[in-house]
Amino acid sequence: MNVPNILTLWRVIFAVAIFVLLPFKQYDLCLLLFILASLTDFADGWWARKFKQVTVFGRIMDPFADKLLICGVFICLLSVENISRAPDGLPGWLMLQPWMVVAIVARELLITSLRAFVEKSGGDFSAKWIGKWKMALQCLAIIAIFTYLTTQSDRSLVAETLGNLCGENRWQKPVFYLWIVSLWGTVVITLYSGVTYCINAARMIRAQS
Repeated sequence: MNVPNILTLWRVIFAVAIFVLLPFKQYDLCLLLFILASLTDFADGWWARKFKQVTVFGRIMDPFADKLLICGVFICLLSVENISRAPDGLPGWLMLQPWMVVAIVARELLITSLRAFVEKSGGDFSAKWIGKWKMALQCLAIIAIFTYLTTQSDRSLVAETLGNLCGENRWQKPVFYLWIVSLWGTVVITLYSGVTYCINAARMIRAQS
């Protein structure tokens, strides 16, 4: 168990903790744990490459931990009314919708299957820049959503701190629009990256046949 693998396991633990805390509206803790989990995703990959500690366990668990964190949080967020229902004056389709989560989960399942097939055949199906941007935007969207949810809590340390720094209620609208833009950006880049990976996989399979 080297450092990258330990960080990966901590990401799984953080994800499970978020799933437990979210129904109790502990948005401050969810935000903190998600940020920590996101940092472990960067740190374990950097450490493994820097110190040449890439292992079979890490190659299996790292993408699993990523998908558990991102897909699991998006699925759990569907149960939060403030995320699925638009405020007065805004169309409901702007908010988090089930079809968006289905698209995100379906993309991850499809790419995982394609990666297993291509690499089993000897091809290289490692992550591309579009996949890394996709992960970054997904993390930004979830962080923005959790930050917005803190505005719905009467005892939120995050909301109180932001209120003291920016002025009461002045930060709520920017955070709201940030998560709307990052959410739709996530959907677009998720679908685009899925199509890109499928095209690359088709070329590899055709070249090997």
